[in-house]
Amino acid sequence: MAETATLPVARTIAALRQTVADWRRQGLSVGFVPTMGALHEGHLTLVREAGERADRVVASVFVNPTQFAAHEDLGTYPRQEARDAELLAGAGCDLLFAPSVEEMYPAGATTTISVGGPAEGLEGEFRPRMFGGVALVVAKLLNQVQADVAVFGEKDWQQLMVVRRLVRDLDLPTVIIGSPTMRDGHGLALSSRNAYLSETELETARGLNGVLAEAAAAAASGIRLDRVEQDARAALLRAGFSHVDYVAVRRADDLCIFADGIVDAPGRILAAAWLGRTRLIDNMAVAAPA
Repeated sequence: MAETATLPVARTIAALRQTVADWRRQGLSVGFVPTMGALHEGHLTLVREAGERADRVVASVFVNPTQFAAHEDLGTYPRQEARDAELLAGAGCDLLFAPSVEEMYPAGATTTISVGGPAEGLEGEFRPRMFGGVALVVAKLLNQVQADVAVFGEKDWQQLMVVRRLVRDLDLPTVIIGSPTMRDGHGLALSSRNAYLSETELETARGLNGVLAEAAAAAASGIRLDRVEQDARAALLRAGFSHVDYVAVRRADDLCIFADGIVDAPGRILAAAWLGRTRLIDNMAVAAPA
């Protein structure tokens, strides 16, 4: 077991399991927060929430190669383990699990996970490799940590739905908690990829939240969703986004399309848009009609 700053670091599954087993022998409950590092206040909020729900908290930092396509930013994704460890220690984390790729995916590993349901469409259309990779690494991490609860951010709403379905379908015992999206003072959802934005792009990015809020209100008022989505897409392009992959209003619990083209149950509006070479995603609740 190594240490970074004041936080113990496990780099092998065996070391992780030994520490968790020691906690279990003491009758302590365990919370878990999986991350890809480059931590910000949003991640630390998840750690603090896990600490409120469990006696000990494990956070993982692992940039998962199986969820990146060849043209995506695996090689340039920000990595800053020492700083991440300091931030985690300050947020009340008790153990950092920071495995190598070889530890997570030993030579000869061939198992994959195929996901459907909430993984279909939206991110699943534009990043077809992602959710299979997410499901695989989350299943492995939940099995490795054996936590009582795991906390995921609602910023990645579709991912949260995929993880909840995964846990249900595979009968995994960990309770999955969704934590509200953390935003800056201008409403921009906190994201590790925000570091890629120039100052000019950052100003434009802060308009995404406002466009979605207006569209969510329009959808909740009963305006047909094809119009809501079309208007929101046009508003993002006018605001300076270079390309919009999607703006969609879906049922909140399963991400199915509203059959009649209007909101008749709690919904979620989700969007993915580009600023130069940076792709931003965001979402927010759409209230059901009174």
